[in-house]
Amino acid sequence: PAARPSDRPADRLRGTATITARATQDLSAFHLDLAGLDVESATVEGRPAAVNRAGKELIIRPGAAVEGRLRKGRTFTTVVRYSGSPQTITDPDGSKEGWLRTADGAVALGEPTGSMAWFPGNHHPSDKAAYDIEVTVPEPLTAVSNGELVSRRTEGGRTTYHWRTAEPMASYVATLAVGRFSTHQSATPDGIRLFTAVDPESEAASEEVLDGIPAVLAWSAEKFGPYPFTSAGAIVERTGDAEYALETQNRPVFPGPPDTALLVHELAHQWFGNSVTPKSWRDMWLNEGFATYAEWLWAADHDGVPVEESFDEAYEDEANWAFPPAVPPSAADISEAPVYGRGAMVVHRLRLAIDDDEAFFDLVRGWTETHRHGNASTDDFTAYVEEETGEDLTGLWDDWLYGESRPSVED
Repeated sequence: PAARPSDRPADRLRGTATITARATQDLSAFHLDLAGLDVESATVEGRPAAVNRAGKELIIRPGAAVEGRLRKGRTFTTVVRYSGSPQTITDPDGSKEGWLRTADGAVALGEPTGSMAWFPGNHHPSDKAAYDIEVTVPEPLTAVSNGELVSRRTEGGRTTYHWRTAEPMASYVATLAVGRFSTHQSATPDGIRLFTAVDPESEAASEEVLDGIPAVLAWSAEKFGPYPFTSAGAIVERTGDAEYALETQNRPVFPGPPDTALLVHELAHQWFGNSVTPKSWRDMWLNEGFATYAEWLWAADHDGVPVEESFDEAYEDEANWAFPPAVPPSAADISEAPVYGRGAMVVHRLRLAIDDDEAFFDLVRGWTETHRHGNASTDDFTAYVEEETGEDLTGLWDDWLYGESRPSVED
């Protein structure tokens, strides 16, 4: 997508989304998700297309002249031009996402459905794509997004930033931050390009933790396998500009200066969530359970806190037993405590069942390699584990992943 915010970038934007897609069946029409913004025009294969709206759904119907290009297996290009005042979306759990106005601009957060507030697309975690995002903002503002900064050009008091994400990305981890930022570019010893953007009010308090990004990435690669992307970094807003941190691809967004544990968690998501992405929102424990377990592993390796102590603390926390992590009761529950804490307990119980740390971490690295840049479900995970270990782990899954009650930890 290409977006051109007005002189007050939080208030309005004008965008053009160019979508290259492959038909999985013969199509006479197709749907895109877009919330609130006005569609000015749409074309399919360069020809005008009819657009109807049903709530947050755009129904695009190409003319007869191009219907033959939308047959199963064929690739086609759609261009949607749109504008308006982007919305802040309130999730079922009460959290805010979509287009969040900040003191000096805006930040776009997408989990689970917020990306439809600023560009049209098929906003489902299973539909991943490469992205080029061009954003034009008035000086002296900066526009930061995913991937690598391809170009920056200024003309007539406006600067256009071109960001490219070559590796597949789910739309819910796409981001755009517009504001006054202190930026820094560097690279890790193994060539991962780093780009950080920090609100000046958060800069001093963030410096030490952000300087640790290369070390966290290297440590994570030892545990989880090679880093799955070519770039990394962080976006740090001022405290209060957002309500939560989010694992946006390549560079997570933090709502103020992060501590090291939070940095470890969000960078772990580059493997678990961003590269290996859930097939559905019910599989979110695969993201959050592993990212929480990464925190436990870091604490054991760097802070002298044994993983067993972190497990015991989570086990005693009543909030982690509200529901089984693989069966969140509703959309309001996909970011609740059992998805994180009990999800991490599942990972640890698996480690204990394997009873061989070398084999356990080989298994984890194999998981991230097998589904690198793809999607996976809970069923995919349990089947993979049992195939690799040669063990029937039905009891473990029944007790820890799907069980309604708190299992005993007595072996």
